[in-house]
Formats: sequence, C-alpha cells, structure tokens
Amino acid sequence: MSFLAIDIGNTRLKWALHEAATPGAVPRQQGAVFLENIDALAEGDWRALPAPRAILGCNVAGDAVRRRVEEQLELWDTPPSWVVPSAQDAGVRNGYDHPTRLGADRWTALIGARWHVQHRGLAQPALVVMIGTAVTVDALDPDGTFLGGLILPGHGIMLRALESGTAGLRVPTGEVRLFPTNTSDALTSGGNYAITGAIERLHRHLKQRTGLQPLTLITGGAGWKVAPHLQIEHELVEGLIFDGLLALQAQRQSR
Repeated sequence: MSFLAIDIGNTRLKWALHEAATPGAVPRQQGAVFLENIDALAEGDWRALPAPRAILGCNVAGDAVRRRVEEQLELWDTPPSWVVPSAQDAGVRNGYDHPTRLGADRWTALIGARWHVQHRGLAQPALVVMIGTAVTVDALDPDGTFLGGLILPGHGIMLRALESGTAGLRVPTGEVRLFPTNTSDALTSGGNYAITGAIERLHRHLKQRTGLQPLTLITGGAGWKVAPHLQIEHELVEGLIFDGLLALQAQRQSR
C-alpha cells in the first residue's frame, strides 16, 4: 500500500512517497517546495505520481496553508489525515501540561526519535533537536516519556530582531569564532552559541535526570550549520519527521 508523507514547515513543504508505511524505509520519490509554490503541486511534482493509498501530514504552517495543500491533494481520491498530538501514540507518552498544545512537528519528531531508539535496540534517553526557522530541543526518557523541552528563535530570527531593534546594525554574513573581533562574526557566533548552549544545557539535564547518555538526534534545514559546533556526540537525521510519520501510519494500520 503506497503511502505519501507530508511535512509542512514554516518555510517549505517536503513530501516523500513510500511503497508502504515502513519506518526507516527509503522513499520511492521525494521532493520539497517553498510554501509560496504549493499551489502548483498538482500540476507539477505530484502530477506523475501514482495515487497513494494513504496520506498523513504534519503541519505547523496554519490552517490556510493546510487547506491549500488539501486542494492540491484533490488530484487523488485519497483523503489526507493530519497529525494531532495526543496523550500517547506509537510508543511515546506525552508529558506536556496540555498534550494537544504540543506542536505537531515536535510530537512527530519525538515519535521518529523513539523509533530510532527502539530500532537500534537501545535503552537510553533521546534528545530531539529541530533547527529551522525556530529551534526546539526536546527530551525523551528511556521509557518513551516526553519530559519537556525548549523553544528558541532560529539564527535568522535572532539576527532580524537585532537588526530591527538596534540602530545601524545590519544582518551580516559572518563566521563562528572563539573570540570574534568584528561585528559580523560577533553576531553569527552569538546566535550559534545561543543555540548550541541550549542544546548542551538540556543534554546535561537529561543525562543528570536519567543517569544515561542521551542519543542526540538533530534534524531541520539549518541543522548542518549548528552541528559542527556542538561539543556533545550527535547525529544528523535529515528525515526525522518522516520517520515519525511512517511510525504513526504503521501504528494506525496495525490497530
């Protein structure tokens, strides 16, 4: 049964067509478009695809964008489903004060991370980091309970905030330095260290809480910019949300 997974972020829509909802499987076809171009999907990227038997999406871009995507999905007679965070699903228990208020992308990535832990036969906590327009850093204990996490602005938002709030300051193209000696490097280094510092702080908290070394998984479009400057062991997992969508769909099909 072919399965179409859709990840709608704040900037881009990414999609992956799989032969079946098998976590960890390599997609048959995949692609990505900026949100301003999604109205051309039915006549463009999706036109030649075989009709999927099931569609599951994760959306953080709001209802208006979701409706635009649903219009494109009318190309097939397959109604889409959308991830809604719940108290428990696919091996993860949601420890948020109000479980349904957790972002769908965070919930899906946590489920993807839990699959990675179980698939590798590990009994350890996981730190789930998504680096894009915003940055989230979330903690899973060894039993699959989401303990909580952080949300902070991505590097671009930090720089734009400084530009708008500080006279004469413009968004630079700088380098990450140990001791920056010019404004461009100071801004770039400051943003990078703010993000890596938050990741390393929660990593330390999770290790202290569980007594175990966390598996740190990093995903998101800007993950490659931050990862080289982290001083903890970590892995870049480009399709972590897709891993979560596959795990969720597999769970639904087994019920």
